[in-house]
Order: sequence, then structure tokens, then C-alpha cells
Amino acid sequence: MLTTRLDTARIQAARRFIDPVFLDTPLYRCEALEPDLGCAVSIKLETANPVRSFKARGTELVASRLAGDGRHAVVCASAGNLGQALAWSGRGRGLDVTVVASRHATVAKLDRIRALGATLELVDGDHELARDRAAAIARQRGVRLLEDSLDVETCEGAATIGLELVDTAPSFDSVLIALGGGALATGVGHVLKEQAPTVEVLCVQPLGAPAMTRSWRQRRVVTTESTNTIADGVAGRRPIPAVLDDLLLVADDAILVQETSIIAGMRMLLDHAGLVAEPSAALGIAAILENPERFAGRHVATIVCGSNVDVAAYRRWVRPTHVHRP
Repeated sequence: MLTTRLDTARIQAARRFIDPVFLDTPLYRCEALEPDLGCAVSIKLETANPVRSFKARGTELVASRLAGDGRHAVVCASAGNLGQALAWSGRGRGLDVTVVASRHATVAKLDRIRALGATLELVDGDHELARDRAAAIARQRGVRLLEDSLDVETCEGAATIGLELVDTAPSFDSVLIALGGGALATGVGHVLKEQAPTVEVLCVQPLGAPAMTRSWRQRRVVTTESTNTIADGVAGRRPIPAVLDDLLLVADDAILVQETSIIAGMRMLLDHAGLVAEPSAALGIAAILENPERFAGRHVATIVCGSNVDVAAYRRWVRPTHVHRP
């Protein structure tokens, strides 16, 4: 038995508290991607829901428990997706939701947080400064602080994706998981290691935001001074020790990929799968592109974990820099 902070019985029970709109998401073999990637590829699609990311699986647990305990306010820091998810989950349960984000976060994500009824506070800094401000608000107001990846509900909510992979999938050789704070990787990884231990759990992070991967490789928390990546959803600088401890138990490898590969992955998902993927959601495809020999002839699953993009930036990324005119 694994000795992570997660509990498989709680993960199985979690499905009762998550709105069904976020559960049993599509899982399918995407043969159109395979000629260019050189391996069999299955997609677990976590974007076809009201917040267009996997994050609501965790916020549904948090919001349901807060409402059940008679608590009415919660604050979190977010690069955008967690804030949207918490706003959506809190709105349906009468919770007062405050989200702290960087002023430099994706505008579309910030607009959606406001539209869902949350109070949005912006800081002049990166996500780590937003985390500090959210913690200060929680102390000052005496309200619940939701800390993504540290709060086990966020990990166990994400872990329900692992249950679906195990229950409905053919046998995969590897599952590629975006690595940021670690909720998705530790959640899915926990279930796979318990129920499908022969499947490789491979975490993928941008070279421009490598803190958790460096920490995994050195088996200790390694922080960075800054980040430089378009994959804002995974751009953390300060790994959480308890989350790293879990990751060390469930991850078989942690892979760093270049920005050009992330963009190429986004373009491939659009052109060959008809999917709009934010940069973090294309990390798995990027890993295959950079390591074709490693995956050749294997069956790989990748979690497309979010599709909240700034449309103008997305168009710049996925379209060629020049257009041929007849």
C-alpha cells in the first residue's frame, strides 16, 4: 500500500460529491496524431465542462464540505483555472469566493472568474506572491484558505481521473501528466500505482518552470527565482514539501520540455484532434515530440487538462509565422 497523503477509499467516495458534468470525461484513441508521434496515443479530455479544466473535480469536494460544515467563505490563489473552478463550485453552494491572481494572468481566465461571481484581487507579481496574499486574506478574515495541491481534496478530486483511466482504458504503457503544483500528478499517480502498477507515471513540466521537476530529481525542495514559460498553469517557483513527498512515491520520471515543443503540441492537438489546448495541456504531446525513441511503438495516454486560452496569443502560437499566398 502507498503511504501518500491520499486515500483510495476517499477517492472512490469523492465521485458522489462531484457534479456529474465533470466526471467520466472522454477517453479515446486519437489515431490522427499517431503518424507524426510514432506511438499509439489516447487522450483523456478534461476540457469539455463548464470551467474547461480538470480543476473542478477538486473544488467540488472543497465546496461541498464547506457548505456541509456551515462555512460560507473561501479564498484561493490561482493562475486562472483553479479560481474559475472554485467560483463555479462555490456559486452553486452559496459560498463567498475570493480569488487572488497575478495581474499578468491570462485575461480570459480573469474575466471568467469575475463572470462566475467571485471577488477577484490582483497582485503585481507572480503566482507565488498571489499565494502569499491569499494566505494573508485567510488569516485576516478567518476564512478557509484553499491551497491547490497542499489541500488533499484537490489531489483526491484529480485522482478520480485515475479511477476512470483504470476502469475504462485498455492497458497503457505510460500516462503523461502535466506537472505544476502536483495535484494532478500525485492524484492520478496514486491511483495508477495502486491499481495499475505496471503503467509508467510520467510527469512533464516546462524548462522555464522546472522547480518541481528539479525537486523530484534531487529528492528535496528546490525553488527558483523566476519562471519563463507560456504554460502559466504550471508556472510555480516554490514546491510544497508534502506534495513532493507524494510525488516521489508515485512518479516514475519527471521530464522537462522546451517552449517550441509545447507550441508544436498545441498545434498538433488543433490540427489533428480538433482540440484547443492551453499550453499546460500540451505538455504530454511535447514530451513525445522531444523523446520519440522513448515512446516508439508504445501506447501512451495523455491528459488534456485545460483549454482556457487568450485567443490572440493562441492564434499567434498555433499559426505559422507566414502565410503562403497563391
